[in-house]
Amino acid sequence: MSEETKEEVVAEPEVKEEVVETTASEGEVATKTESPHKGFLGKVDNFFGITKSGSRYRVEIVAGITTFMAMVYILMVNAGMFQNVIGGENPYGASYIATALGAVAGTLLMALFAKMPLAQASGMGVNAFIVFTLIIGGTGLTYANCMVFTLLDGVIFLLLTATGLRQKIFEAIPAGVRHAIPVGIGLFIAFIGFQQAGVIINEDSTLVTFASFNVLSETWTWGSVIAPLVALIGVIAIAIMAKKNVKGSILWGILGSAALYYIFAGIGYGAGDDACKKIFDGITISNPFDAFVAWGKDSAGVVFYEGFNFDTYFAIGGHNAGTLVVLLITTALSLCMIDMFDTIGTLYGACAKGNLLDEKGVPLRMNQMMLSDAIATCVGAVAGTSTVTTFVESSSGVAAGGKTGFAALVTAICFFIAMFLSPIAQLIPRSATATALIWVGVLMMTSVTKVKWEDAGEAIVAFLTFIVMALGYSISKGIGIGIIAYILVKLCTGKVKEVSIATWIIGVLFLATFILT
Repeated sequence: MSEETKEEVVAEPEVKEEVVETTASEGEVATKTESPHKGFLGKVDNFFGITKSGSRYRVEIVAGITTFMAMVYILMVNAGMFQNVIGGENPYGASYIATALGAVAGTLLMALFAKMPLAQASGMGVNAFIVFTLIIGGTGLTYANCMVFTLLDGVIFLLLTATGLRQKIFEAIPAGVRHAIPVGIGLFIAFIGFQQAGVIINEDSTLVTFASFNVLSETWTWGSVIAPLVALIGVIAIAIMAKKNVKGSILWGILGSAALYYIFAGIGYGAGDDACKKIFDGITISNPFDAFVAWGKDSAGVVFYEGFNFDTYFAIGGHNAGTLVVLLITTALSLCMIDMFDTIGTLYGACAKGNLLDEKGVPLRMNQMMLSDAIATCVGAVAGTSTVTTFVESSSGVAAGGKTGFAALVTAICFFIAMFLSPIAQLIPRSATATALIWVGVLMMTSVTKVKWEDAGEAIVAFLTFIVMALGYSISKGIGIGIIAYILVKLCTGKVKEVSIATWIIGVLFLATFILT
C-alpha cells in the first residue's frame, strides 16, 4: 500500500467497536464493528460493509480509480477491433459506446450484487476470436450473428452457474488444454497487435515477415516506419513501467505511444513526408453524442433485429442448416469455455491478492460473481459488444486496498464518464493500442509453466492447442484440436477410461466441426 493511501486511512474517522459478552459456555467475546458515518454515508457503508471489512471510503475510492486506470484501455482497443466489422458511418463510436455500456453494466453487477471490488468489460481474446475468426475469418457470419452467439454464451454460462454444471464442464477439459488456452490466446492477441502496428507484415513466401527498417532501401520512407517503431517502443515502455510497479502502466503506455506517434508524424510533416501529411489532414473532432447516435443505429439491439438473419452464411457453398447447428454449438461452447476459464482464473488470482478467500480457498461470493459475469455478457450482447468478463487488472485495485463493492462502484462511474470522451479516444492510433494487445499477450504466457512438459502426452496436447490458435488464427480450432489430441493419446496409451463422458461429447462436437464446416 502506498504512503498516500496509508495517510488516507489515518485521516478517516476512528472505528467504534462494541464488545458484547456472548452466552456461549466458553465465555467468548464477540466484537461488533459499527460504521463511524451517519445518514446516507452510514447506510452506504453498511450496505457494502466497508468498515466491517476493515476498509475506508478513501481507500475504496483510490482502489476503484486504480482499477479503472489499469483497464480503461479496453475501450480504445475493443472499439479499434470492432470498427472493422460493424459498418455504418461511425463504427468506432458505436463500438466504443457498446464497450463502455458493457463495462458499466458488468461492473455495477459486481458492485451491487456480488459486492466485490472487481470490474468487468469486454474480454481480450474473446473479442479477437469474434472479430478475426468468426467474422473476418470467412465463416460468413455477420457482426449481428456473432452477437447472437455471444448472447447464447451468456445464457449457457448463466444456466451452468445456476445449476452447478459449470464445475463439471470445467473438469471435463484436459489439464493440458486448460493451461494452453491462455497461452494460445496470448500469442493470438500479440500476433494481431503486431499486425495492426505493421511490425509483422505479409509480403513474401513465408506468409509473415518482420517489418523493414532499412533506411538504405529505395522504398523506405519515414512515414512507413512510424507505426511499427512506436509499437515496439511502446510495449517496451509498458514493460519498464510494470517492472517499476507503475499503476495503470498499460494506459500510460498507450497514451505515451500516441503522443510519440504524433511527434514522429510531426517530424515527417515538417520534412514533407506525404504519409505524415495524411495523418494530420485526417484529424477531426466530432461531437461526443455522435457516438451515441451511431451506437443506437448500428449496435443497440442488433442481436434481435439482424442477428437471426444468416443469409450471408448460407450464401457460401457447402453451408446448410446442419453445418450452422454444429457451428452454433461448437462456437458457443468455445466462447463459454474461454469465458469460464478466464473468469475462474481471474477471480482466484484477484481475490487471493486481497485475502478475499474463504477457509477453503474459494473466492468469497463466488456464485454471485459468476452470475454477474454471465448476466453482464447477456447485457453486453444486447448492447452490441463481445463477451463481458472479469478483468485481471482488477487485481491492481485490490492491491491498492479495495475490499468491497464500493470500489467497483467507483470504477463503474469512471466508465460512465468515459462514455463521453469517444472523440478524444478516437485520436489514439492503432499502433498505440497495439501495444496493449502485445503486452496482454506477454502476461498470458505465464500459464505455459503449468504444463507438464516432461509428460509427452500432456506436452503434445498443450502444444497443439496454442500453436493452432496462433498460426491457425483460430482460438476455437486450437481448443478443438487439443481435446481431440487428448482423446487420441489416451486411446492409444491404454488409458481411455480416464476420458470422461463429457470430454468425449465435447471432442465429438469439435470433430464434427472440422469435418462439416
